[in-house]
Amino acid sequence: MVGRSPLLECVHLSRVLPGSPGRLLLDDIQFELAQGEILGVLGPSGAGKSSLLRVLNRLDEPTSGTVLLDGQDYREIPPRELRRRVGMVMQRAFLFPGTVAENISFGPKQAGREITSTVIDELLSHVALDGYASRPAANLSGGEAQRVAILRALANEPELLLLDEPTSALDDASKLAVEKVFASLIERRGLTCIWVTHDGRQARRLAAKALLLENGRVTASGQIEHVLPEAVE
Repeated sequence: MVGRSPLLECVHLSRVLPGSPGRLLLDDIQFELAQGEILGVLGPSGAGKSSLLRVLNRLDEPTSGTVLLDGQDYREIPPRELRRRVGMVMQRAFLFPGTVAENISFGPKQAGREITSTVIDELLSHVALDGYASRPAANLSGGEAQRVAILRALANEPELLLLDEPTSALDDASKLAVEKVFASLIERRGLTCIWVTHDGRQARRLAAKALLLENGRVTASGQIEHVLPEAVE
């Protein structure tokens, strides 16, 4: 994305664990991400991967530094607007009580937008869930629920999508199916994504850039073939 302004900039981003002033969860994180790029974030458990996503979405606040979204300090953006522009999909799909259609339409309704049944059916067709609109969300399998969680995030038309190990709780078949869904939607919509994963092979399949974290610090970053020259677990 040479020559394009970054959509996302992390500027000296740090976070100290509340009540533990000596423990840094994130330590001087800096990187940029352009529109349409996919960044894989890897590292051992406790490295700060999930903490980074939570700060990027202002579920937690940085202790120092900031984040620029399309050049604007994200602290100047009202939280509801920020979370519409920066979507997030967690490890497990926590769907709301009700139907699949009600879950998908929740975000747009909160923003005062109507999402039609035709649009919902079209979205569902993209993830091989044709005819699921009226199904109770509680009756879905893990892989189905995760695909609905993806659509719920995408229905807000986010500029940036944060993915916190969205396939880690799935079996191998569902994992590959969800990966395929993401790859298709990312290409179709030109999405900008940050994908947290423990799986180096998955990162190489999906991401163009990688960021390695350890003890809250960046140990390597850049094009994925340089950061992860071989697929690793």
